[in-house]
Amino acid sequence: MNNSLISVIVPAFNEEKYLNRTINALIEWGKAGEIIIIDDGSIDRTKEIISEIAARHQSVRKLFLLQNQGKGQALAAGVKEARGDILLFIDADLGETARYAENLLSPIINGQCDMAVAVLPKGKKKAGFGLVKRLARTGIYYLTGFDSVAPLSGQRAIKRVVFDKVTSFRKGFGIEVGLTIDALKSGFTIVEVEVPFKHRETGRDVSGFLHRGKEFIAVLSALFFSIRRSRL
Repeated sequence: MNNSLISVIVPAFNEEKYLNRTINALIEWGKAGEIIIIDDGSIDRTKEIISEIAARHQSVRKLFLLQNQGKGQALAAGVKEARGDILLFIDADLGETARYAENLLSPIINGQCDMAVAVLPKGKKKAGFGLVKRLARTGIYYLTGFDSVAPLSGQRAIKRVVFDKVTSFRKGFGIEVGLTIDALKSGFTIVEVEVPFKHRETGRDVSGFLHRGKEFIAVLSALFFSIRRSRL
């Protein structure tokens, strides 16, 4: 496992402010065999920045989706192109803290689990009221018996073999919940590990509530899909 190729997959939608810092931190980390950045139909300078980064660094590959399809579809496109034995999902807005990817990768390398999920420090801003997280945590526990501390965390290290069994990607923000449920139901092991990643925070304003509203709908949809499939 120590000699396995690591594919870092970075979905990006309108991340012109953070993307360079995130990718530079991953390159300085030095463990990635390849970094695949997927532009999910951005309307700012994200696509241009991705092209500039790929031109400078041979290990960086670029994918452009013609229109915004959501995080789940962007990740699916990256996984399809990845060549690694280990897949590392990293959000584009982690900035310099992306260098802590080693903390997330270690449980996989050491044979502790098939999927490692990052538990991030508490944010400085007060976000929502915890409804989305509570829904995700309750749904995962109901379907698998696994009590997840970070059910919505997008920062994950996953053995490629997991995707031989996980047959479907949930759309949008339901991807994390779907991955957890599918992996556990397929007999794979998951470990949650504290990692000092920091990303852009949403507050208790209109845009923050709209974001969490989309999350709630996506998570609810993912749970309904899993419940329906388990009853077939």
